[in-house]
Amino acid sequence: MNAPLIRRPLDVDAVRAQFAILGRSVNDRALVYLDNAASAQKPEAVIEAMAAQMRGAYANVHRGLHTLANETTEAFEAARGKVARFINAPSTDSIIFTKGGTHAINIVAAGLDVKAGDEIVLSVMEHHSNIVPWHFLRERKGAVLKWLDIDDDGAIDLNALDALIGPRTKIVAITHMSNVLGAKTSAREIARIAHAKGVKVLFDGCQATVHDHVDVQAIGADFYAFTGHKLYGPTGVGVLYGKRDLLAAMAPFEGGGEMIDLVERERVTYNEPPHRFEAGTPPIIEAVGLGAAIDWLESQDRAAIAAHEAALRDRAMSALRELNWVKLHGAAADKGAIVAFSVEGAHPHDVAQILDRQGVAIRAGHHCAQPLMQRLGVTATARASFACYNRLEEVDALVEALHKARKLLS
Repeated sequence: MNAPLIRRPLDVDAVRAQFAILGRSVNDRALVYLDNAASAQKPEAVIEAMAAQMRGAYANVHRGLHTLANETTEAFEAARGKVARFINAPSTDSIIFTKGGTHAINIVAAGLDVKAGDEIVLSVMEHHSNIVPWHFLRERKGAVLKWLDIDDDGAIDLNALDALIGPRTKIVAITHMSNVLGAKTSAREIARIAHAKGVKVLFDGCQATVHDHVDVQAIGADFYAFTGHKLYGPTGVGVLYGKRDLLAAMAPFEGGGEMIDLVERERVTYNEPPHRFEAGTPPIIEAVGLGAAIDWLESQDRAAIAAHEAALRDRAMSALRELNWVKLHGAAADKGAIVAFSVEGAHPHDVAQILDRQGVAIRAGHHCAQPLMQRLGVTATARASFACYNRLEEVDALVEALHKARKLLS
């Protein structure tokens, strides 16, 4: 008889030791970094991988015939392979390196054949990155934006989604995890409903890829966008996954080198995906850094990380519920490690600034989600977001800092 599997808790101190910045102080206080949904810190493995590439084998990628060009191209394309494996894409040809999640969504929006009256279905909790590109189509091509409401915890009514998709619907563009509420959407069911009506689906995975295993084939994503800097990688790089046949049918978003096949005075033909969408010099060093971030994350016990992040979330939610002068926004049981809240009688910006004096870094504002703020009946919220390197004691530091802020603001 096999012995039962014993899962060890995450060794948070061992994880933290790989992030040099976490050892610094802010305003003469030990740094408590709780702004991970905006951007995560970088492990030494990522920093060193990027530096080593620049020190040892840097040149522009593709088309080069010399050794440095070949070595750099190999490293760049190896990073593409790591991304494909990370989200279980069927081929590296379906992985496009972008400047970030925003750029990825813009590529899809610009490449779709949209005519006046065609409809784009969005939820009210989308990040502006998954709103404004579709507004461009509304302004410039006469597309119609159809808005899917949520409940107070961020849940989507799938029957309402089904009713909203009509014969003119061009695409459904939905977050996989809200950057404010932490709410997770039922991606597989959303894709199933849309596909049953012949409609394509794009998921904004900028938060989900950090906290969950993402399998683009299993959920049926037609397009999937995410960014590197929230995934413990560098800024300036992101990913667009697209089904190969859909990418091949799309017009390129930008023109320049690499994305072409033939250029003549009177005509131009385009390269095959993914290169069709990677005009000019791509984010070479940043892609290597993203590959290193994926290597680093996959070297960790992701189940232990998920359990630890859930414990951080639960501890924060429980502690803040005890404060009758704090209002929580979004309380789904399976939400990600993101906690948005309001302090009675205080503007979130003031709260964040006072917390910063105590070394606690949180985010305050509309979080690039103004339609969601309108749905919640607020102009802004405070937000604490957690990562694998946060200690449970840092939740206590957040609560203690809030008590001090309350006294100063009352």
